[in-house]
Amino acid sequence: MIGQLHGILLSKQPPALMLNVQGVGYELEAPMTTFYDLPQEGSELMLHTHLVVREDAQLLFGFSTENQRNLFRHLLKISGIGPRVGLAILSGLSVTEFRLCINCEDVVRLTRVPGIGRKTAERVILELRGKQLPGMSGDEDAVVAGGSDEVRADAISALTALGYRAKDAEKVIGQLADQSDAAEKLS
Repeated sequence: MIGQLHGILLSKQPPALMLNVQGVGYELEAPMTTFYDLPQEGSELMLHTHLVVREDAQLLFGFSTENQRNLFRHLLKISGIGPRVGLAILSGLSVTEFRLCINCEDVVRLTRVPGIGRKTAERVILELRGKQLPGMSGDEDAVVAGGSDEVRADAISALTALGYRAKDAEKVIGQLADQSDAAEKLS
């Protein structure tokens, strides 16, 4: 299996991108959360990958973090969730937001993702509730550190609704959680 690629970014047109790895051009598909982190074309790039082999195609998916790839793999194990739906979920929600949706059983937030209906959202929550999802590190740990999951999820959702990128919203909420009186301010 191809687990990681390191090369030069040749082109990026969501959801597809092409990476030149020592003269071989790899076509990959990636979620929008990865596209937000991509450098300019012609820059060096490393992506965590997942290869899906079907009778009619071999599809390579790229992710900026290992947590994204691991969550994608968890999603593919759920009945009715294929690579396209997995990409849609990761495009609409960061790993942290997804974990908060599962922990808070937020069906409404999951149904806002294109291609996810109520029954699918309920199945995803049922299948993943209580399971150890991909670990978090760095700024994501700060988001989980203080305050209730519901308050953090609401704060992150509010910032993303105002136009902030999910990653930036998580970072701001994480910084607030680090402050001594942040939990009181968020409540």
